[in-house]
Amino acid sequence: QEVDIVLEDRSGNLVGIEVKASATVHAHDFKGLKVLAEATGGLFRRGIVLYTGTEIIP
Repeated sequence: QEVDIVLEDRSGNLVGIEVKASATVHAHDFKGLKVLAEATGGLFRRGIVLYTGTEIIP
């Protein structure tokens, strides 16, 4: 699995960003973020999926 963008602050905290060229988002679109969260433990702060759709999905 991979994550398109991983941001790290000076404390080592991480934010993962997935970029999708789709108007819909599915559960499998979050898989890379879940793997990143599990692999980095407490350092993972947030995962974001950017897509071309119009709905905000919490």
